[in-house]
Amino acid sequence: MSDTSFLLKNGIIINEGSSQKGDILITGEKIAGIFIGGVPADFNEDKHEVMDLDGMSILPGVIDDQVHFREPGLTHKAGILSESRAAVAGGITSFMEMPNTDPQTTSQKHLEEKHKLARERSMANYSFYMGATNDNLDELKACNPAEVCGIKVFMGSSTGNMLVDNNSTLEAIFSQVKLPVAVHCEDEQTVRANLAAARQVYGDDIPMFMHALIRSSEACERSSRKAVELAEKYNTRLHLLHLSTQEEMRLLKNDEKLSVKRITAEACVHHLWFNIDDYAGKGSLIKWNPSVKYESDRKALIDAVKEGYIDVIATDHAPHTLAEKKKAYTSCPSGAPMVQHALPAMFTLADKYNIAPERIVELMCHNPAILFNIKNRGFVREGYAADLVVIDPKGSTVPEKDNILYKCQWSPLEDSKMKTRVLYTFVNGQLVYDNGSFAENYRGKALEFQR
Repeated sequence: MSDTSFLLKNGIIINEGSSQKGDILITGEKIAGIFIGGVPADFNEDKHEVMDLDGMSILPGVIDDQVHFREPGLTHKAGILSESRAAVAGGITSFMEMPNTDPQTTSQKHLEEKHKLARERSMANYSFYMGATNDNLDELKACNPAEVCGIKVFMGSSTGNMLVDNNSTLEAIFSQVKLPVAVHCEDEQTVRANLAAARQVYGDDIPMFMHALIRSSEACERSSRKAVELAEKYNTRLHLLHLSTQEEMRLLKNDEKLSVKRITAEACVHHLWFNIDDYAGKGSLIKWNPSVKYESDRKALIDAVKEGYIDVIATDHAPHTLAEKKKAYTSCPSGAPMVQHALPAMFTLADKYNIAPERIVELMCHNPAILFNIKNRGFVREGYAADLVVIDPKGSTVPEKDNILYKCQWSPLEDSKMKTRVLYTFVNGQLVYDNGSFAENYRGKALEFQR
């Protein structure tokens, strides 16, 4: 626990739909006071470490509901320490990590092993999905709802190949599991047929832009529609991950409060940023599953963000080494690192497309907390954990080789000039990131869920 009390003065607090100048008092791990317009005249500032923010913006810490930190078993790509360090430098104070590690997180034993690693290594707060397979239903049902963020189901194969393709298993998961079911949706038969057709023409050296046609809109929509139908049949709490097509937007609703929605949707920064034309310059660096697709898809996602059909924005941070990404199409893994630069990227898009800063905070901070029922995080509220980010809205961020913190040492956003710069990040009241320096020995906490 931090023994320092901080007073953040003269910041613009962006929180719960408004932006107001005020001061925030941090005592121990909690937000002890919020003073819109400034602290009272009789407030004794001498008792606290005062940080005059001079009009900088203060946000709740970002909660990233989809990352791949590659530990255990794939630590040549990344690790919990290196990637959580990059995350806090990007304003992400909590993350939920995916199960396709080695070994895969498909049992209570392997889940606890990940928690042990995180307790020892994570600079941010953390939770881990339990991964579904065709034969581990009992392990899924054994998850403690207060400790596990959700169940991850790959309805299309991706890195680690945890494909769940048995219909009776899917029916059982959707009907019997009580936790949120988060799904990766791509129809496997469609993808395999498209890949076979491309191989007939190109062999293994398939042009990267073909990824948008192989991992096609049809494959995504078909699988997402199946997931929605199952969820509606069984009243499952369904979370659709990394939607990438305009067709999938037609499956969503925007006329319900998030707290009562049974089917929610996530968009990722890269699907909002890139389109098929970017393969020409970026090549395999923007090869993700689901794929980056057409400009019409990207614009449809932007519109869905603005209109309330998308509930959460995440990173799907998924690093690989540059050597791996330089392989031919059929051997090149999908995924790229994003956590360090996601927040500046989203404020850049917000400026370009006239999206209010309050909406970005809603999508990246408030809504993940509501959607997953996270205890006392995601908002600037008295008594809540002091997970806070201070950004310079007039600053800029340019990812370059000498400032990238990912273990893989590259970014698909390299040389992109983005608006805003993260200055400070607090995790549980501890100043873990201070304008380029880190509280290297600090470790975050396991997220708790009120279910």
